[in-house]
Amino acid sequence: MASFADILVAVDTGPTTATRLDVALALAQRHDAHVTGLHALRPIAVPGYIAAQIPDSAQQVRDAADRSTVAAAKSAFDSAIARSGFPSDRTEWRSVKSDPTRAVAEHGRYADLLVIGQTAPDRSNPLDQPEPDELIVGGGRPVLMVPHSYRPDGPVGRHVLLAWNGSREAARAVSDAMPLLVGATKVSILSVNPPGLVDRDPGADIALHLSRHGVKAEAAHILDHELDPSDVLLNRAVDLGCDVMVMGGYGTPRLREMVLGGVTRDILRHMTLPVLMSH
Repeated sequence: MASFADILVAVDTGPTTATRLDVALALAQRHDAHVTGLHALRPIAVPGYIAAQIPDSAQQVRDAADRSTVAAAKSAFDSAIARSGFPSDRTEWRSVKSDPTRAVAEHGRYADLLVIGQTAPDRSNPLDQPEPDELIVGGGRPVLMVPHSYRPDGPVGRHVLLAWNGSREAARAVSDAMPLLVGATKVSILSVNPPGLVDRDPGADIALHLSRHGVKAEAAHILDHELDPSDVLLNRAVDLGCDVMVMGGYGTPRLREMVLGGVTRDILRHMTLPVLMSH
């Protein structure tokens, strides 16, 4: 059976870290995976100085603050392992001083799945939290985002909602999420406002493909031009009792700016359940 062998989880000092770690460790337990906890702290300049001119006193204060932040992140990782009963010999701790988004992308290229947190509604992400949009478009690995308000009532992956529109990104998401899909008790495929609708359901072909992997999936479509597609998907996930959504992440890198499609952007802002995205 397909499985995730290596899972990397971004560990920061924000209030949602414990939940994200619980999700990552439960998923790793289910797939017998190795878990790497990565903490990346963005270097902060001392105002009025370049690095070589920072007074020793200011440097000592900054170093002490950095050590405290790293210690808090490591403590959260260790506490989650103890809380879950996950074997410590299948875990690894890494701490680097680097831009968090770049660090997660670079270290994550040696993992099967990246687990990160949703950006806070007020954009007050701590200095050690990566940016989801940049990781989706440029990370090169599937990204499982855990909502800031999420409270799990069981392991992720029992009932999967697959958002399907026949695109390249959606196809990549299906391939990347295959361990999740194969291990699910139920998979619901949903197409929202599919173009050129004919007698055959738009999700029928991907359901047939999944069946050849041993995945029993039910395909459906919804025509609703009043609600945004992202709202339709999130509402349907609640109605069906899904615990995770799989979808393509749409966007293009434009120099240093990440330009995301409307549905991707809206899901990132308003998700109420974990969402696995691939680009």
